[in-house]
Amino acid sequence: MMSSYSELIKNFEKIRAYMRDFYVYGFKSRDDFKSKSARSYDDERRRIESWLGDNMSFVRTPEGKNVFISIDSRTIRHNPLYKAWKAKSFTDGDITLHFIIFDILHDPAVKRTVSELLAEIDEKYLSDFESPMMFDESTVRKKLREYCEAGIIVAEKEGRKAYYRRADSTDISDLNDVLHYFSEVAPCGVIGSFILDKEESDTDSFTFKHHYITCAIDSGVLAALFTAMREKRAVTISNMSRLKDLPRLNRIVPLRVFISVQSGRQHLLAYLPEYNSFHSYRVDYLSNVKLEEPTPRFDELRAELDRMQGKMWGVSVKRNKWGVDHLEHVEFTVKVKDNEEYIVGRLEREKRVGTVEKLDDNTYRFSADVYDSSEMIPWIRTFICRIVKMNFSNRSVGNRFKKDLEVMYRMYNVEEVSE
Repeated sequence: MMSSYSELIKNFEKIRAYMRDFYVYGFKSRDDFKSKSARSYDDERRRIESWLGDNMSFVRTPEGKNVFISIDSRTIRHNPLYKAWKAKSFTDGDITLHFIIFDILHDPAVKRTVSELLAEIDEKYLSDFESPMMFDESTVRKKLREYCEAGIIVAEKEGRKAYYRRADSTDISDLNDVLHYFSEVAPCGVIGSFILDKEESDTDSFTFKHHYITCAIDSGVLAALFTAMREKRAVTISNMSRLKDLPRLNRIVPLRVFISVQSGRQHLLAYLPEYNSFHSYRVDYLSNVKLEEPTPRFDELRAELDRMQGKMWGVSVKRNKWGVDHLEHVEFTVKVKDNEEYIVGRLEREKRVGTVEKLDDNTYRFSADVYDSSEMIPWIRTFICRIVKMNFSNRSVGNRFKKDLEVMYRMYNVEEVSE
């Protein structure tokens, strides 16, 4: 007999770990799953594949069968990973009480006290059952408080009594394009996807050449970090590492989230009080965000990070133990032809920091002081055919760049490498 499973989930962090390790990164196979039984893996695999349907592919390696997500952005306009957020588990009592409350409060003009709701639930909805499901006052109050915090129920005082009514609806029919775009490109875009589920229209005007969908499973972590930043709080957070089996617990002050326009990868820039330093974290490696007390230094720390951003090419920040910036100098000179003004345009347009200096009509020099010059290498490579001179103050980065060139020359059977 096959084991039964449910598409609904209780612990999203558990399903997030499965989706990340087995389907997004694709570096684990069934045999690599050691933390629980093979049956647990099979149940989770079937649950995920029931959501993702035809968006799955696999490859067989000597280590086993690796399954991964395969998406063609030309044919899929909506992030399929949002389905995981819409499969939240609930009890029979939760779902029954939910629909009863909103059936009674069917219009914003209808309002009831808790005692009136309880009486109507017993008389109108449960009286015909032989063994009716009972809801006590504490349960109903708790559910109403939850909905008030979510903004879908409004509590109003009239004298000494508290009345509850459905929140007024907002007409979003004119925002269809905005919501479609937001749901696919913005952090926590799953919010837009939930709103769109309520709309009858399913037309949209957007397709994406680069559609970064995998950040969808990090929306819960990102939302908690945004809450901490809005309230200027510190957080305790678990940081996973590929080098260690167990995540490390850190207490940090989250300051900003940086999102790469090239890869879609999200990084958190934060302050570590323990080491009096700034550090970047990959958001997909973070979990279990716990909000701590507000920190009076938040504005000061964010202002310091904003100052430092003028020397950041990516997300690396290097300072010594006394808080003094450690910068690396980079410069390279390019030679362009008379009809290659677009190369100079690229230098000016794509430089994030630094300056472009014109040496003569065909020669230009870029120079910058940054925290980590190795982050610039991919960009510098795009000018290789026109670079005539370059210098890295960090010799190891410069040597690595030259070794990469030597490997490329050997691949193309070029014997000599000009300095």
